[in-house]
Amino acid sequence: MIRERVYLDYNATAPLRAEAREAMVAAMDVVGNPSSVHGEGRSAKALVERARGQVAAAVGCKPQEVVFTSGATEAARVLAGFDGVEVQPTAHDALWAHHAPSGGAPMVRAMGLANSETGVVTQPETGENLLLLDITQAVGRLPFSFAWSGADLGVMSAHKLGGPKGIGALIVRQGVDIPALSPGGGQEMGRRSGTENIIGIAGFGAAADAAQRDLEDGTWERVKKLRRILENAIEESAPATIFVGKSEERLPNTSCFITPGWKGETQVMAMDLAGFAISAGSACSSGKVKASRVLAAMGFDEVEAQSAVRVSMGPATTEDEVLAFARAWAKQHEKFRARAA
Repeated sequence: MIRERVYLDYNATAPLRAEAREAMVAAMDVVGNPSSVHGEGRSAKALVERARGQVAAAVGCKPQEVVFTSGATEAARVLAGFDGVEVQPTAHDALWAHHAPSGGAPMVRAMGLANSETGVVTQPETGENLLLLDITQAVGRLPFSFAWSGADLGVMSAHKLGGPKGIGALIVRQGVDIPALSPGGGQEMGRRSGTENIIGIAGFGAAADAAQRDLEDGTWERVKKLRRILENAIEESAPATIFVGKSEERLPNTSCFITPGWKGETQVMAMDLAGFAISAGSACSSGKVKASRVLAAMGFDEVEAQSAVRVSMGPATTEDEVLAFARAWAKQHEKFRARAA
């Protein structure tokens, strides 16, 4: 057992950054409505536009291409306004909810740039139809620019990069016409009506700014080395472990590995009791564990797809924590092998 818990589930949500917290606290004292023309309203509007610029800088797009939403899931609702939506087999459920094949060529193709479960990066291929990219896991962790990506639309959430939950963005390339996410008062350039969540927006902007600094400072290269240390330690104690996407380009912080026959949910519970927060590569629905759709789409069989766990690290993760996890996991693995013998 360890004295303090170790958080290794950054792909689910990252801890709130100090910069985001400070920006949110300051925004709480901003009285005005951003749509009001008086001084207080202009102050609130300035806060929103400052954050819009910060997010745009991190994403590599123009500020006017950023539409604030409640998160990537709401942003993905833009797909509902198109006839014929083709979704990548390994894409997030927020995109799959809008999968709508048509008889001819789809109006929109939707894909994840970096998979949340495996960390595998897929380079986008442009075509005649519109391309929507889920950039939620990639922004702030990988060099990325919406301007040169070839994408027409992008979706993201603030809490993946250390911002608050409940705020995100839809990126709309200038000149692309989309149906409004929410009709009404015309906020967010008429694309998402409703009074802006200025507290969340302020935190989002500050987090995006800090995340970009981390990327430029080489923070994620250090995290990538921690992943290598982790995988070497796991492989040493369990040589039969399958590391998903190890030979492919991956997010620098993500390791998804499979121990066939040892259910991911069981591993997650065992490591939770040992003081480590990780995720399973399988999903739980109505109390029943089912194989990961993502891993099944990658060609893994049902047993393998049920036996995956994901460790996702962040800027605050240390080598000592990684090695402590590897030792605790190896201890539980020995118990699994003894039971299976």
